[in-house]
Amino acid sequence: MKRAKFDEASQVALTDCVKQIETTTDAELVLIVRARSGSYRHADYLFGALLAFAGLLFLLFLPFDFHQYWVPIDVALLFAGGAFISSRSNFLRRLLTSEKFRSEAVRKGAAAMFYEAGIANTNAELGLLIYLSILERRLELIADRGVLKGVNALEWNQVVFELHEAGRKPEPKPLQEGLQKLGCLLAKHLPATGENPNEIPDAPRFELK
Repeated sequence: MKRAKFDEASQVALTDCVKQIETTTDAELVLIVRARSGSYRHADYLFGALLAFAGLLFLLFLPFDFHQYWVPIDVALLFAGGAFISSRSNFLRRLLTSEKFRSEAVRKGAAAMFYEAGIANTNAELGLLIYLSILERRLELIADRGVLKGVNALEWNQVVFELHEAGRKPEPKPLQEGLQKLGCLLAKHLPATGENPNEIPDAPRFELK
């Protein structure tokens, strides 16, 4: 079964979901969905080098005679081809990198976005970032102090756990379901009062290329 993609229709649905949540709570919710949280060039080069080395061994032990000047040309082409293939494959990039590297890349990306998007600067400290990185299959949720003080800890941990689980299967529907549960929690503990201005644009950011 093919994995559902974040196409235009799913992006519209998620945008509507975030807007609906913000009508019921004073929290400032920001959703960001990214294709990846790093360049992964080193993984591409590693796959290219492995493919080139395998090609070199193949050429050296072929039972045929050929001009030696073809060796560096073929090796260089295999390296370039391998790096290109890896750059188009999330599977290869995950395979050639450690879990620790991918986790740190997502954490750093989310932390940077928390400040870049102005979530850390809301007057009531009610900023909340949901950051999904598809290649790494990881979701980070960063909440400002006002949110953490206002919600029940047990309920909060349960919703965060479910969102993290949705991040392991980065598809629009599980993410939307997790957001709706988060919205219910925020509406319960941080309901809209009409006194907190909308300081951050509601529209989610999709960086999928």
